[in-house]
Amino acid sequence: MSLQKHLVIMVKVPQIGATKTRLAAGIGPLAAWRFYCNTTDQVIRRLGRHGLSSKWKIWLAVTPERLALGTRFWPGGVQWIGQGRGDLGHRMAGPMLDLPPGPVVLIGSDVPGIQPKHIDAAFDALEGNDVVFGPAEDGGYWLVGLKRRPFIPGRLRPGLFRQVRWSSARALEDTIAGLDSRYRVARISTLSDVDTAEDLRRWQQLQNQ
Repeated sequence: MSLQKHLVIMVKVPQIGATKTRLAAGIGPLAAWRFYCNTTDQVIRRLGRHGLSSKWKIWLAVTPERLALGTRFWPGGVQWIGQGRGDLGHRMAGPMLDLPPGPVVLIGSDVPGIQPKHIDAAFDALEGNDVVFGPAEDGGYWLVGLKRRPFIPGRLRPGLFRQVRWSSARALEDTIAGLDSRYRVARISTLSDVDTAEDLRRWQQLQNQ
């Protein structure tokens, strides 16, 4: 029997003025809030639509947890878990190491170009590799996945995502450098996340081509 595939989407409860602050600096807090709400909703619906639910189980890793109960900012019926405390690396490691058995793929919700085919490609890559990355054009990554077998993730917790220069052109490089040397690493398609007004303009131009 094959193990359950887990797709974790990292999300924030949208708050005007506290959501996508780098984007808000260029387009305003309200417009950034709207972008995040719309993109998050579309990504969750796209990856959870009929026919895909049998392929993977979606988990929303939510912060801040105190605002998550009763929120209507994402589709109903999707199970959520708290991100917990700590830096981004610590919050990413939590669900990847603690979810029930089966491969785990983790993505952000601010990459409007994510399609089901990309998630399929990531899980396919984990059949012959231990780690998969979806590189971002800025040197980071929009997706990371762990096969979690035969290695025992709990034993690797201290080193996973440590000493990573987040929000820099070295984020992917640093993460790979910190992995256990036994891991076989794969990469899938490069996509763009939207962090700034320039990122948004570039994305909109691509959609109009």
